[in-house]
Formats: sequence, structure tokens, C-alpha cells
Amino acid sequence: MYGRGYGSTGFGPTFTPPIVQRLLIANIAVFLLQVLTRGAYDGVAALTPLALWGGGMLWQPFTYMWMHGGLGHLLMNMFVLWMFGSQLAMAWGPRRFLRYYLVCGVGAGVIIGSVPFLLVGLHIAPSYILQIPTVGASGAIYGVLLAYSLTWPDRTIMLIFPPVAFRAIWLIPLLFFMEIYFGPPNVIHTGHLGGVFVGWLLLRSQGDARGLLSFEQLRWRFKRWQMRRRLRAVQMDRRDDDRPYFH
Repeated sequence: MYGRGYGSTGFGPTFTPPIVQRLLIANIAVFLLQVLTRGAYDGVAALTPLALWGGGMLWQPFTYMWMHGGLGHLLMNMFVLWMFGSQLAMAWGPRRFLRYYLVCGVGAGVIIGSVPFLLVGLHIAPSYILQIPTVGASGAIYGVLLAYSLTWPDRTIMLIFPPVAFRAIWLIPLLFFMEIYFGPPNVIHTGHLGGVFVGWLLLRSQGDARGLLSFEQLRWRFKRWQMRRRLRAVQMDRRDDDRPYFH
């Protein structure tokens, strides 16, 4: 459930744009194909770092985002896409929304396929991580969540479980917290972070997300924090001066 503004609330969008419907259908269709073929093409379409850069399977940053590891994985991603992507697609239009969705997903895929080489090269992780496949639209989904939270930062979102209400600007930090502490162990955080990072770059270049922090805003907020801190210190000094002396 989330607030729609002006004091109204509702569960889900009032309208599902055609572009979101098509993305839902495409993801469901690919999942059904996975089930019918019993994963025969998973080794080719899933994103594996070694296959991507060592085997020349450069299509994997695109194909992995249409596949899912199970029904629960699919339903969760599609629910979030419908819940938050519909609002964004109505505000942006189908072309811009689809372009943003695909770039976030593909960009996250490139990061998923590249970071393991860095970790192995720095001896932070074992070499077998280069052969672990990744599937799922979560990179694109997290990009959509970021855009939603920055476009309507003051909207109130109410989780069903746990029953917590918060502003949309805190959506991404809260999801990462819940994912790290309560999520399954096979979730790849690199893909989620990658989708957020690519989405941030896109929104930053377009400059039309009201909740997006720039360097100037961060500097202004830091100065404001310093002024408030000094003001509190002055007020405390005045209170100390007004206290009576005892002997």
C-alpha cells in the first residue's frame, strides 16, 4: 500500500499502462519457457561472468533479466514492477520508461559480470564465483524503485509485513536493510546495487528527479546542520547562565 498524495491511500495503481503489461507478459512467458524446457537454455541465457567475458556470450546482460529462479522470485519482481512501475510509466510515457528499465537491467548485468573478476583479482573472493550464474529482473526493478522514490520522495508507503509506514525516499535503504538481514542467502546484492547505480546515473543526467541529491544539496545540508548545531550550543549556554547558584 502506498499514498497517492493529497491524503488518499490505495493498494496498487489504479491503472496498469500497456508497457508494464507487456513487460509482465514477457517475463511470465520466459519463465513458462524455462519450466517447459526444464532449464535447457539456462546455461546460455543466464549471466555467468566467465561465460560473458571469457566465452564471448555478450548477450547475457540482456537475457538474464528475463529469467527467474523460481515462481516466488518471479512473483515478487512482477509485483514490484506492477506496483511502482505503473505509476512511473504513466508519468514518463512508455518509451522513456522502457528505455530506463532496459538500461538499468543491462547495466546491472554488466556490473554483475565484471565485479567478480575484480574481487578475484584482489584475492577477496575465490575464483569459483566466476562460474556462478545469475538470473532475475531485480537490477531493472531496483532502478524502477529508485526512480519512484526520487520522483515522489514524500509519498507515504505502508508495508504489509512488517506494518511500517515511511516516506518513499527511504524505500531503497529499507529494502537493502531487509534484504541483508532477512533475505535468502543466494541473493546477489551486486545486481541490486548495480541497478540503483545505473538508475542514479540516468536520473542524474536527466536532472528531473526531485529527490535526487546533488553535491550542492549535500553541501547546503551540511552547512545547515552545522548552523543548527551551533544554535543548539548557544541555547544550552544561555540556559546554563540562567541557572541559580547554590551554596
